[in-house]
Amino acid sequence: YVQAAEPVNIPMKNHFPTREDQFLALQNTSEFDVLVIGGGATGCGCALDAVTRGLKTALVERDDFSSGTSSRSTKLIHGGVRYLQKAIMRLDFEQYRMVKEALHERANLLEIAPHLSGPLPIMLPVYKWWQLPYYWVGIKLYDLVAGSQCLKSSYVLSKSRALELFPMLQKDRLVGAIVYYDGQHNDARMNLAIALTAARYGAATANYTEVVHLLKKTEPKSGKEYVCGARCRDVLTGQEFDVKAKCVINATGPFTDSVRKMDDQEVSNICQPSAGVHIVMPGYYSPDNMGLLDPATSDGRVIFFLPWEKMTIAGTTDTPTEVTPHPIPTEEDINFILTEVRNYLSCDVEVRRGDVLAAWSGIRPLVTDPSSKDTQSISRNHVVAVSDSGLVTIAGGKWTTYRSMAQDTIDAAIQAHNLKAGPCKTVGLLLQGAKDWSPTLYIRLVQDYGLESEVAQHLASTYGDKAFEVAKIAQVTGKRWPIVGKRLVSEFPYIEAEVMYGIKEYACTAVDMISRRTRLAFLNVQAADEALPRIIDIMGKELHWSEQKKKEELESAKKFLYYEMGYKAKSEQLTDSSEITLIPSDIDRYKKRFHMFDKEKKGFITILDVQSVLESISIQIDENTLHEILNEVDLNKNGQVELDEFLQLMSAIQKGYVSGSRLAVLMKTAEENLRERVVIPVDRSGGGL
Repeated sequence: YVQAAEPVNIPMKNHFPTREDQFLALQNTSEFDVLVIGGGATGCGCALDAVTRGLKTALVERDDFSSGTSSRSTKLIHGGVRYLQKAIMRLDFEQYRMVKEALHERANLLEIAPHLSGPLPIMLPVYKWWQLPYYWVGIKLYDLVAGSQCLKSSYVLSKSRALELFPMLQKDRLVGAIVYYDGQHNDARMNLAIALTAARYGAATANYTEVVHLLKKTEPKSGKEYVCGARCRDVLTGQEFDVKAKCVINATGPFTDSVRKMDDQEVSNICQPSAGVHIVMPGYYSPDNMGLLDPATSDGRVIFFLPWEKMTIAGTTDTPTEVTPHPIPTEEDINFILTEVRNYLSCDVEVRRGDVLAAWSGIRPLVTDPSSKDTQSISRNHVVAVSDSGLVTIAGGKWTTYRSMAQDTIDAAIQAHNLKAGPCKTVGLLLQGAKDWSPTLYIRLVQDYGLESEVAQHLASTYGDKAFEVAKIAQVTGKRWPIVGKRLVSEFPYIEAEVMYGIKEYACTAVDMISRRTRLAFLNVQAADEALPRIIDIMGKELHWSEQKKKEELESAKKFLYYEMGYKAKSEQLTDSSEITLIPSDIDRYKKRFHMFDKEKKGFITILDVQSVLESISIQIDENTLHEILNEVDLNKNGQVELDEFLQLMSAIQKGYVSGSRLAVLMKTAEENLRERVVIPVDRSGGGL
């Protein structure tokens, strides 16, 4: 339970303004009290804090809301177990204070957005007897620091009970386990909920609005220059305009120093970026409602292994990196995570590289001394700094503490610029979708609109009480069931109506839709790739895109999936594993299977060859799908699959580099069907019946 701050007196708009309305507000307002640069969790938190205090507020983001680090987290709302360990071991009061603050913020986030967040039990397996009391004391202290805001008391499990709850756990040498509770959320949607809530309270928020340079004015008496706004550019149209403000806040995460240098070229860097890579694997790798924490990996980093959106998320790495708007997950980091996962899972579970459905890299904006090289020992605490010219910078921190970071920032801004505002009102302030949400809301969606239960649960947990607005615009399927709600891809509960609703939520590109309005790109890159044409059709119709614009959007989204969501690393598993390591008997078996399709002994198979075999066993697959199936294996992209390419595929499947190959399964099924249909001749003898 969180004691809410005093109520906000500003009326909330029934509907959030359109992007065009927001641009008019930015251009036509003579002067804002606060202009926030950055649409991540902290920037949107600053905008919400400022506007609810009665300040005239604007926010600009050069990409989409939550397009950077805020959508690429571990999805945990946590106080930081390992920070508490450091606080105790080093008697570091600052680390303790940070954990205490984060645990309060954890409780607040679960309170203000219950549809997007919830408690998650996390298991800490123990493999040495002496570690059991050591870890137990540490986890109990974590509960103690949380006090009345402890989600649920931690407890110890015997070996047999731990394996019952987490059956895929490594059995050998397991002594027992400790389970503690933290929070989990849908990070990009949470970020968007903060932005939309700020917009409904009256903040002029605009994505795809880049700051070209800061505006400055000179004070006549002292001759000193002060930041008084920013020159902005609409990324989508190229239009430029000035936004004047009494105070400008720099909340740009990893790009903190680039905005600080707009203010003062000579300023030294305060941000040391660190890359964290995560991977997503099928849901069967973890129980539905139990996470796993590896407290001491081979190189000392902590790895989480968590259920999320019916999948399993594993990460994270922690390596120094360069700042880039498009971080790319490396094969080295993906394999490091897989290796650590193998150490904790039973040998009965084959952890395959081919089961990595998506991978991404997020850049943590750690605040540190520029000469420091060890990013693991850096505190995740935040820093608020006011420059000589009045630019307020908020840097560091973590997702969980975004609200308190925003509060400290607006407090500093009010003091530095003598703004007239009341106290912070964001503690206990419900976010978009939370007001009338309940755990059973999805049942009404099923009953009132005829949605599938899985789709209804997804809508309720994504949009909260706004799920009814999505259901209202869902098209009738024409089937007996479901009555409304056509899915974008069969295995995920995202429906076409969400694309239309996403445009109302300021989605401007296909990438916005597959990665942040829905989370398809983060869950399965191939499924996101399949959904793209339909998404672009719907967006094109709603936003009046030309055929050329649709083509550009498709190319841009495919490039995003290929580089930033791990499709490149996934697709290269065939080419990187070009060495065929099959034993002779397997090679003979696979050659026979191949020649069942390549009847003319050409050395390759085409769509026509596959169609011919499928027709003989009464299987029908349309030509476009067959083209996609062959294209997955056609490495040299010449429209045909050679014998070597097929053997490479089978070799990669055996080694676990590739999983779920449609061509391999199709050819195996066809071979088995043909074998069953072979007529065995029987000669009658001796007049027998």
